[in-house]
This record gives sequence, structure tokens and C-alpha cells, in this order.
Amino acid sequence: MKLLLNPPRSEWKALCERPASRDAAVREVVAGILERVRRERDKALRELSAEIDGWTPESLEVSREEIDAACASVPDKLKAAIRKAASNIRAFHEAQMPHTIEVETSPGVVCSQRPVPIDSVGLYVPGGTAPLFSTVLMLAVPAAIAGCREVVLCTPAGREGKVAPAVLYAASLCGVKRIFKTGGAQAIAAMALGTESIPKVDKIFGPGNAYVTAAKQLVAGSLVSVDMPAGPSEVMVLADSETNPRFAAADLLSQAEHGKDSQSMLLASGKEVAEAVCSEVERRVKELPRSALALSSLGHSLAIVFEDRQDMIDFAETYAPEHLIISTSDADSVCEKISAAGSVFVGAYTPESAGDYASGTNHTLPTSGWARSCSGVNLESFMRRMTVQRISREGLAGLSDTIIEMAEAEGLRAHADAVRIRLDDN
Repeated sequence: MKLLLNPPRSEWKALCERPASRDAAVREVVAGILERVRRERDKALRELSAEIDGWTPESLEVSREEIDAACASVPDKLKAAIRKAASNIRAFHEAQMPHTIEVETSPGVVCSQRPVPIDSVGLYVPGGTAPLFSTVLMLAVPAAIAGCREVVLCTPAGREGKVAPAVLYAASLCGVKRIFKTGGAQAIAAMALGTESIPKVDKIFGPGNAYVTAAKQLVAGSLVSVDMPAGPSEVMVLADSETNPRFAAADLLSQAEHGKDSQSMLLASGKEVAEAVCSEVERRVKELPRSALALSSLGHSLAIVFEDRQDMIDFAETYAPEHLIISTSDADSVCEKISAAGSVFVGAYTPESAGDYASGTNHTLPTSGWARSCSGVNLESFMRRMTVQRISREGLAGLSDTIIEMAEAEGLRAHADAVRIRLDDN
């Protein structure tokens, strides 16, 4: 990790640039994939699977027999872990259930707002170098709680055309019945456009690499709604002299091992602190099974020393990380000053991996600085808030002067007449 000492604020914007954002060719590739799926639908999905993944599926949909066989093959100990994680995720998300509100804003004028589930949702579960069955729980559990009528799940299959058994077990546990063997930008295109096999959905959820993120951005608004930009994973660790270097190094590596586009950022209160953590990172990365990926990620990760605590906090706010680990002696105080992060992990014994798997919070979070304006996935992500108004004749009479005055000032005579005609009708 490159070490920087107290960089001036004029350099912060460049330091906060994500690695994936530098690849302008990604959007061009993704646009071509979207067009192929638009024209050729299932045929395009099969051809892209052969070109990218090295196999051609006979059927894109996972059969009931495949699901049953996969579930039977998952070790009991892993099943128990998945069930425990699902229980915690369910408990936290059930507590988020929104309620109907009703207000009489004026005599005879009653306005209400009630939550309704999104009818059909598409869940994208990455599967490339690590099949993320935990993401199934993070998306399918709140979809079930919200009451979404149709839940479609797309995930890559390996070169043998099989989805990871733990992914299928987690999906089955959450009640997901329609699972498709397709990944990458083409999976996003399929759920946004619809194909012969894969239904078009109303909203797409799930993290992914730079290609998946670009696909979500290209289909958002014109074709379908999406949860947020959730691209390559990232973590920022705040450390001082009280931080255990081994703990901080472990957190940095937990993100670096995701993939070469991931980014790990260390903000340290002094050079000695930074060097101690970086030394642990260098020692431990060689021991990881995914050391090659982690080393690639660390190549564009940074260790930055900020001797001024407020500068450290301000830089963290500027970067707006997906995951922010506050491992300083005054962690609670620092947390109160943070407003731009996907999810915050406070204290020495709160590793980011707890949120990834089992604490109960959702791990589908905004990346690339989007935490400044987007929330992570939560129960309301799978719902809409619909407003209703009920007005009596007396209530309309009380509002009539206000409505007519405003409508005519905007030059919208028919709006004013919609009030007049009702009150003139005896």
C-alpha cells in the first residue's frame, strides 16, 4: 500500500477516485451487451455464456431437481450458519416495516400514506471468483418480508454449468423459486428487458463488478428501477495508537480479497501506526488463498496519515466509503461526526465481515462515493409509499380559494375548473 503523509486538501479529490471509474471502455462494452440481449434475448444469453464463461446452457432456469440436489449437498454446519445469519437479518429488517400514516391537514381533508410492496424484483448475486450466497440472504429476506409477489434471481454458473450449492440452498431457504444461470451485465439486461425465459422485473437489486454496475446505470430510469450503484467493494479503516494493527490489517485484507477492483484505505493518526498496519498487511497477504487478487487490489489502495483528527474525519466524509471501520480510541465520538458511509463498524470487535454475513445489517451498500446520497438496501428498498387523499365537499370548499388562485396564477384554467365545477354542482 502506498503511504502518504498529510496530503493537502487540494489533492483529496484525486485520492478519492476509485480504480474502476478510470476504465472508460467498460460502458462501451456493456452497451453492446445490452443491445445484443435486446435483439436476441435468450439466444444472446447463451452465446454470451459461451464467450465469457466457457459453457452453453441448455436451460437457463435452474430446475427443481438441481435445487434439491444442491441443498442436499450443503454440509449441515454451513446450513446452520446460513439459517442463523438469515434469522438475524430477518429480525433487523422486520423492525424496519413502515407504517401507514394519516393526517387531517384541514377540516374535511384527510391525507394518508401507505407502504406497498414492489410487485416484481430481480436479485443479482455475484458468482465470479467467489459465489456470494450471503448476498442471497441480504436481498431475498427483505423481499419476502416486504411481500414482493415475484422474485427472480440471476447468478453466474461455473464452467460445468452448475450454480454453487450454497447459493441454491440460501435461495430455497428464503422462498425464491425462479433462479437463472446467467451473470454479469447480460443478467442485468435480461431482468431489465425480459427474455423468453427471464421475466422483466420492476426493480433490480444486487452488487457486482464494474460491468454489472455500468449495466445497472445504463438501464436505470429508462427500463427499470435499481437499488443503487453498488460496484467493486471498498473499505476504509480509521486507526490510531490504540488500534490493534493485526485487527486493522485483517479488515483491509477482507476487502482486498474480493477482487482486483476492490479498494482498501487506511487512515492513520501517525506514521508509526500506518507502518505497523501495513507491515501486518504485507505479512498476512501472502498467507491468503486469494493472495493474487488481494495483492492486485492493494496495488491501488492507500495508507494515509492525518495527524489532525478532524482532517481524518473530513477525508473519510469526502471519500464516503462503502464500509467504514472506526477502530480509534474515541470511536463512538468519531462515529457521531460521520454522515457519509454505507455502513459503519464501531470498535475493535466489530469487523466488517460481521456485517457481510450475520450481524443483521444489509451488506448491499453504495460504493464509489454514492454513500453521500444513497442508502444501503433496507426493507423500504423493496416497497413504495403511495399517498391517498379523501376530501369532503366541505373540505374542498375550504381549499377552493387556495387551489383556484394558485392554478390560475400558473395559467392552468382546467385545474381551477375541476374545483369550481364540483362546488357549483348542487
